[in-house]
Amino acid sequence: MTSDELRQTFLNFFQDRGHKIIPGSSLVPHGDPTLLLTTAGMVQIKPYFLGLEVPPSQRLTSCQKCFRTTDIDSVGDNKHLTFFEMLGNFSVGNYFKREAISWAWEFVTKYLNLSEERLWITIYLDDEEAFAHWREVGVSTERILCFGQKDNFWGPAGDSGPCGPCSEIHYDLGEEFGCNRPDCKPNCDCGRFSEIWNLVFTQYNQDRSGQRTPLPKPNIDTGMGLERTLAAIQGKSSPYETDLFSPLINKVCQLAGKEYGQDENVDRAMRIVTEHGRGIPFLIADGVMPSNEGRGYVLRRILRRASLFGRRLGLDKPFLGEFANVVVEKMKHVYPELITNEALITDVIKTEENKFISTLEIGLALVENLIDDACKEKRDYLKGEEIFRLYDTYGFPKELTAEIAREKGLSIDWEGFQAEMERQRERARAAYNITLAATVGLRGNLSVVKIPSSTNFVGDRTLKHQSTVVVLLPESEWPKNRVDSVSQGQYVGVVLRETPFYGEMGGQVGDTGEIRGKKGRITVTNAVRHTVSGSELVVHQGGVVEGHIFVDDVVEAEVDEHRRLDIARNHTATHLLQAALRQILGSYIQQRGSLVEPERLRFDFPQLLPLSQEEVKKIQQWVNERIRQNLPVKTKIIPYNEAIAEGAIALFEEKYGETVRVVEIAEPVISKELCGGTHVKSTGEIGTFLITSEGSIGTGLRRIEAITGRVAESLIDTRFSSLRSMADALESPLEKVPEKVKTLMEDLEKERKRSLLLERELSRRMLESLLKGVERVNGVMVIVARMPPLSMPILREIGDMLRDKLRSGVIVLATVYDNKPNFLAMITPDLVARGLHAADIIKQVARVTGGGGGGKADMAQAGGKDPSRVDEALKLVKNIIARRVSSPVKNED
Repeated sequence: MTSDELRQTFLNFFQDRGHKIIPGSSLVPHGDPTLLLTTAGMVQIKPYFLGLEVPPSQRLTSCQKCFRTTDIDSVGDNKHLTFFEMLGNFSVGNYFKREAISWAWEFVTKYLNLSEERLWITIYLDDEEAFAHWREVGVSTERILCFGQKDNFWGPAGDSGPCGPCSEIHYDLGEEFGCNRPDCKPNCDCGRFSEIWNLVFTQYNQDRSGQRTPLPKPNIDTGMGLERTLAAIQGKSSPYETDLFSPLINKVCQLAGKEYGQDENVDRAMRIVTEHGRGIPFLIADGVMPSNEGRGYVLRRILRRASLFGRRLGLDKPFLGEFANVVVEKMKHVYPELITNEALITDVIKTEENKFISTLEIGLALVENLIDDACKEKRDYLKGEEIFRLYDTYGFPKELTAEIAREKGLSIDWEGFQAEMERQRERARAAYNITLAATVGLRGNLSVVKIPSSTNFVGDRTLKHQSTVVVLLPESEWPKNRVDSVSQGQYVGVVLRETPFYGEMGGQVGDTGEIRGKKGRITVTNAVRHTVSGSELVVHQGGVVEGHIFVDDVVEAEVDEHRRLDIARNHTATHLLQAALRQILGSYIQQRGSLVEPERLRFDFPQLLPLSQEEVKKIQQWVNERIRQNLPVKTKIIPYNEAIAEGAIALFEEKYGETVRVVEIAEPVISKELCGGTHVKSTGEIGTFLITSEGSIGTGLRRIEAITGRVAESLIDTRFSSLRSMADALESPLEKVPEKVKTLMEDLEKERKRSLLLERELSRRMLESLLKGVERVNGVMVIVARMPPLSMPILREIGDMLRDKLRSGVIVLATVYDNKPNFLAMITPDLVARGLHAADIIKQVARVTGGGGGGKADMAQAGGKDPSRVDEALKLVKNIIARRVSSPVKNED
């Protein structure tokens, strides 16, 4: 049985037993701040288990791609994986332990034909019910083992969520893979027994304090590791030997010119390259970009680890992009997002790999400095904080540092390193917290209200509608109880049975307008959506400006028509913009975020390089041409699978039901997206489309902002007026303004260069006197000086010359230029390795003058506000250095 056959056999098996096959979700969890990445198949099922959403069926089955960061450093042996596929079947309050156990045993023994003699079962200590059901299907008592919470209690997936006792099926690989102890059994560390399926009996919900409460109905959540199970079926001792990995291993062998299975050190490096190289394309395809925090840091870490171990195989030049193409080819039929994003995947990998190669060269030199320091101090180890600084500041892998140190007979202070790492993790965890108090409070309030059904949206047909007040929520009462009436002066939330107001969703802001009753009136300033117990409610937020409003009142709800039309213009223009980007840049373009307001639109998309002016111009022209063509905009409701088969674009990270709304532009179609937002009826209603900005919002992510309709017309008028004013000031005809400005800029540039030459000559004359002013602080050569008014480029040139002359030392220079303090700090690499950091020094110094700045460990600059305190600020430098460098540095001159 191949990997494809196993995947399909599993899904078909449970489909035949009443389960609905649901597509796997993104590796980036949707709407769950407790998770960094999707770690199990149940992540997308969690809202169903908690009763927050209504499942499409009480019986579900899926194949889910997963990524677990806890095993990164263990990857390289025969079993550990970070990226893997999980096959699962789920019951949302339908069946429980008997059915789950019976079907699991039937599948592994009858459909996978695994020998019962090689299968072992583990259960939670006091789970007598599970024990009885395993005995019912024929498992002998001696093959059912009991374990405690560490091994057989699952979850939650993150800080909180569903959890419960579990039962695992283990496969015996054979005595030759074991420890030869007579009592060797499942959960032994020797690796003889491979856990292939975990049946979780989800009975509780655990909050962040660790408190468990029973779920309204017990659920079933199972996870079968596709890779491990495949190894068992194919009679292999490791997933790396299966058809899923063999073409990838072969590619690494081809690239490195080496054979797999001849040398364990080579094999380990190949497994690391293969495993990490397999996960990288999936992370990028799901929108993760390399960075120094969160998911981006995970991607950067595994990419650099794969590159490092590739180097040990002799792969000194970038190779992971070529390897990624093999991954895409192998998996594209199962995960089409890989082929859609193939160009982006390759570009991101090549850029990051090239960046790391340069980091590697710098890091090797710094490690040598650390080793020299250890030898001089007669230490047989490298300090943990030094290793962490290399790791954190330069991105230099700790594994390579340890490898080089071992070659020199030195060890690593891992305890010190881990202490620094934990401090960083604490900082990262603090930064990752998301404030949800207001939303949680409102949802908590609504959850006690008996809601007959979701708010019925009628705003696609009419902007004025008669409806009934269902719930009133005065702001002062949140998150307390609802009230029966509200009166003038109160800020309230109103839930209506039907509404023409569009509730904020999918990047589109909510509508505004009025709600009018016989005895009162509310000005609606926003409309937001909340899902409570499976009901999607629109909460109209605003102030009571007249009289009283009561629950069960019949009211007239009216949307601001002009504002709604402006929003619709921008939303349809957003669809045209995405179509233009895909047409001009490539089909890998997919929305990563958007904002649709009446005044503007914003669109985020994956792109490594900035767009050229010519590309921006082409995109704007493409959109405006489709606007002038006055193309029809149509919507339809169809099954999700049918929409995707037709080529409709789905929003990144969004969750969809069985049926979806599709927005199509033109015939033949030039844009087809899944979208619940409001749109114009034809593109001509948009009027004019103008791109106002294009820029970066993070590694591999760009943002375009644009305006349409009345706002665009107003901007054109304003700019023409400014241009006319400029022409008058320059005493030039309107059409000759660019030429006149160019001439003035050329003259200004000549003067700037002349001034720069004079400054540079002055700096050379000052160099000798500055060198005479060198002081020693605990053996460190230090130059601290206030310079005459100089530009920052000249200040940097002086710093570079001083650093070259000193060879080892710290330079801090200050100047007041255009009445603003500027500071520069430079540190030679040997002192960076000793703990001095230019950015740390410059921040403390600039703070005295009311300013701030930053930079790298070897060079940083800052600005200030108060020029009168520059001398006071410079006096801090020697004290800062003295605190950081406690032991004198021997002079090498």
